[in-house]
Amino acid sequence: MTYTHKQLLALTIVERCASVLSWLGIATIIGTFTLSRHFRNPVNRIIFINAFFNIFDVTATTISLSGPEAGNHSALCQFQGFLMQMFPLTDVLWTLAMAIDVFLIVFYKYDAEDLRKLEIKYVGAITAFTAIPALSFLFIHTPKKGPMYASVTLWCSVAPNWVLFRIVFFYGPIWLAIFVVFLLYFLVGVEILKQRRLFKNIGGEYITLDTPVHAHSDSITTTTITSPSQPRPAHIPNFSRKKEVESATSSLASSHLSPTHHINTANSPVSFRQYILMPLMFFIVLLAIWVAPTANRVGAFIDHHFESYPLLIAVGSMGSLRGFWNGVVFLIVGIKARKRGKG
Repeated sequence: MTYTHKQLLALTIVERCASVLSWLGIATIIGTFTLSRHFRNPVNRIIFINAFFNIFDVTATTISLSGPEAGNHSALCQFQGFLMQMFPLTDVLWTLAMAIDVFLIVFYKYDAEDLRKLEIKYVGAITAFTAIPALSFLFIHTPKKGPMYASVTLWCSVAPNWVLFRIVFFYGPIWLAIFVVFLLYFLVGVEILKQRRLFKNIGGEYITLDTPVHAHSDSITTTTITSPSQPRPAHIPNFSRKKEVESATSSLASSHLSPTHHINTANSPVSFRQYILMPLMFFIVLLAIWVAPTANRVGAFIDHHFESYPLLIAVGSMGSLRGFWNGVVFLIVGIKARKRGKG
């Protein structure tokens, strides 16, 4: 199907306007995290790291139709294709990393120091997993099918002639990651339901999810739980540079849970509710972003002549808004947490 000049111009405008919003979202994340200590906790650190990956993602969507217009063999088209293969996938994998962190906190009692040690492993694993195929595709070219990266109308990406590779090395890992994220949150949800009385009692309490500013601080965060009948909870995530100290006593006459937190004032208080809410919101955004592109690619795989202009508009807009939605979730959840803390 051949699109008119007006239709192609509309696609370009949609992509680039959405990309501008994503640039603003990325700038918001980096600026807020850098300038405000209140936003510095493990989950926000992952979003902050992901923002630098998002820069390359948004660069690709900002190039827009200029890549295809330059020609399939052009350096611009090949560069855009490489970016579109690698960096949208990293965005999904960083959301998976957030889900893994939440799972480790609830089931394995990881604290901030433990999570920080995982970050370099996340960076290495995510970069290697996405860069190896993306770089390899640059060198794949056959006389019959042409280069692996070529025009897909919206931008340069894995060409329709190679669509099976796009599904196996791009959409397959994306939906597998989304499924694993769902599974992890399901397990966390089950555990929270098991301990619903405990979490209900600490739902309004603020705990620290970051490390103290001063490395020489000798303060230790202590959580005291008193309950004559309830078993020890799976974990109350209460982070400091020192390992948390938990003591569960059954000798006191108190019939309710009474957590006591001694928090270094250099720490940023954040509710456990926020720690669960933010990754969940990212998961919902992921679903919204990837339904249209997946439907478009599966349709192209089933029928090589399949094309839908409204679907292209949806793919172009949602695919260019990843950085924007990351910034929105980061800012809204962070501001709500601060307001709740002041209240």
